Amino acid sequence: MTPAPADFTEQDRTLRFTGRLTLARIGDLPQRLDALDPPPEAVDLSQVERIDTVGAWVIHRLVRDHDVRIEGASDRARALIERVAEVDEPFKVRPDATPPFQRVLGHIGAATVTAFSTLHGLLGFFGATLIALWDVILNPRRFRLPSVVRQLEVVGVDALGIIGLMSFLIGVVIAQQGAVQLRQFGAEVFTINLIGRITTRELGVLMTAIMVAGRSGSAFAAQIGSMKLAEEVDAMRTIGLSPMQVLVLPRVVAAVVMMPLLAFYSTIVAMIGGGLLCWWQLGIPPVTYVARMREVVPMTDIWSGLLKAPVFGLIIAMAGCFQGMQVQGNAEQVGLKTTSAVVQSIFLVIVLDAFFAVFYSQIGWI
Repeated sequence: MTPAPADFTEQDRTLRFTGRLTLARIGDLPQRLDALDPPPEAVDLSQVERIDTVGAWVIHRLVRDHDVRIEGASDRARALIERVAEVDEPFKVRPDATPPFQRVLGHIGAATVTAFSTLHGLLGFFGATLIALWDVILNPRRFRLPSVVRQLEVVGVDALGIIGLMSFLIGVVIAQQGAVQLRQFGAEVFTINLIGRITTRELGVLMTAIMVAGRSGSAFAAQIGSMKLAEEVDAMRTIGLSPMQVLVLPRVVAAVVMMPLLAFYSTIVAMIGGGLLCWWQLGIPPVTYVARMREVVPMTDIWSGLLKAPVFGLIIAMAGCFQGMQVQGNAEQVGLKTTSAVVQSIFLVIVLDAFFAVFYSQIGWI
């Protein structure tokens, strides 16, 4: 037997509903109710077989628009109508326009909170790394030499080509620009001083750190982030392995060990590039170039560059692994955290380089 459709009859400005006030049986009832003139004063639901949310909304509209009384409704129907009335509130399709100053101030505040929370998390992550290192020192069997060797290859050996090319071109550019400017004063020979000091003190290690951050730091974040999404990190904890010892520590050790070697390699290649340009453009032979370089570049310049390198390597590896561990939710987070790792690494490297410059100036390594 087919359920009775929703219908109503009007008597003395009272609507008596019958049938089922449900989505499937309501038909054109709302349009018919809207066409009533004059509107009713009361509705009688005593003959209604069943009512759902749609039917309750129809009755609620009558109550809201025409202030009608409800009669003969069961407790369940009355409760459903009251629930529908509770959620009948206007909402804004578009939010209110925020004043530009307030919007900019909000962005600055949000960025500041994010920066300090990230710094706090990075410091905590650094402490967790130190704890993992101490556990490995106390239990040398936990040290994963194959993982460290693999990361040494990825961070160092595989990066020799791109770092060498970049450093060679930087040396050429420094020599060319320096020669053009110094030629105005007849002091082209001091181009060698410029190449030697700027590559050993700053550009050799700094450009290497930026390249490692963009290459290895992003790889660390992407690899660990993908493992987080695949729940491999949780699986490690389940079987009793520490992700800090298995994933983070080998990458940190590899970055700290390889950064001084890569920085020294970058410095030498940059000097070679500058020397070739001096030979070709200024007519300075390689023997003279090397002899002059030994005279003008003190050992403190070399040490000042190499001592910064392991600190930069630690920062890059820490930022990459930390951002990778923060991935959660979906694959989009991998890209966002990888970008954050690179930006954070480069920013911290430049900030630390400024601190090192002030420190070296204070102790006389100028």
